Amino acid sequence: MTVLHTGVGLARGATYLPASLDHVLWGRLPCAADRPVLTVDPGDTVVFDTISHEGILEDQGRDPRAFFEPYGVDVLEDAVALARSDVPRTFGVDGPHVVTGPVAVRGARVGDLLAMTVVDAVPRVPYGVVSNRHGRGALPGEYPATGDVMSVFARAEDGLGHIAYGPDDARTVRFPLAPFLGIMGVAVAGSERPHSVPPGPHGGNIDINVLTAGSTLYLPIQVDGALAYVGDPHFAQGDGEVALTAMEASLRATVRFDVVAREDALREFGDVAGPLARTSEFLVPTGMDPDLDVAVQNCVRAAIGLLQARYGMDPAHAYAYLSAATDFNISQVVDLVKGVHARIRLEDFR
Repeated sequence: MTVLHTGVGLARGATYLPASLDHVLWGRLPCAADRPVLTVDPGDTVVFDTISHEGILEDQGRDPRAFFEPYGVDVLEDAVALARSDVPRTFGVDGPHVVTGPVAVRGARVGDLLAMTVVDAVPRVPYGVVSNRHGRGALPGEYPATGDVMSVFARAEDGLGHIAYGPDDARTVRFPLAPFLGIMGVAVAGSERPHSVPPGPHGGNIDINVLTAGSTLYLPIQVDGALAYVGDPHFAQGDGEVALTAMEASLRATVRFDVVAREDALREFGDVAGPLARTSEFLVPTGMDPDLDVAVQNCVRAAIGLLQARYGMDPAHAYAYLSAATDFNISQVVDLVKGVHARIRLEDFR
């Protein structure tokens, strides 16, 4: 495949936001005090370049060319530039994620919803990395078995990911790729940039793997203009993301921005307090909390409220329907704040 370095392979006339040093934040997410790097109108699309944090972090040498040299692959120039830069970030204090933005949307007001539709998500490189580090993940204290970080290289070919059975084993396990953005969000109020790891009402590191091309994420706007951003690109992720990371790999993502006025949002979705997604098949309410049990409860409440507002269902009957027909999936258990998302079939209400 053609490696999508900055500016390579762009369609003529595209509104393009490269992941240059003046267009990214590393380890923190935008707040109200940040200035937009781009301003668009509702209905506009933006082509974002995103950078995976794998290969550029301090515990991997902060030298992506050296990190990936054993695999004989082309390394993105913007990743090399970021690793060598003085973009503000404190190792061990700030998060690992790189986000591109923020983008202001004209007419977006506090109380409205910002709709971010993923039009396309294209791999920039034919490889990625899955890492477990610092005693985190679903099995802290057991993995990594040795050292602070275990990074497993994964190739991408013909729509499949390939991971070796072991460090000296030529066999590979193959699995479908489904590229999506782990981070999609809006700025928080105030002058303090939030940490990039825990998700929240602003979205951020939600790691919901159904947010592939064609899906829309709705977020409650917290500052005028929304100040949206994207990052943490993935080629594939299982629900739970148990090792700590997914198959992390840089994407070029095309995103359309729309604004849903508060009165329309209330009629269509109810009072949305956190991220809500829609795919071609599902409505996807979410629940979050450091306690997984509470996250499940929050997701169930959000699903009941959504069915009440959108379809006029009695809450007890909505509760019964959800129990009979809806899957509640663990988005991730590794980002301090755990995430759960429901998959409510749109077809059931046609």
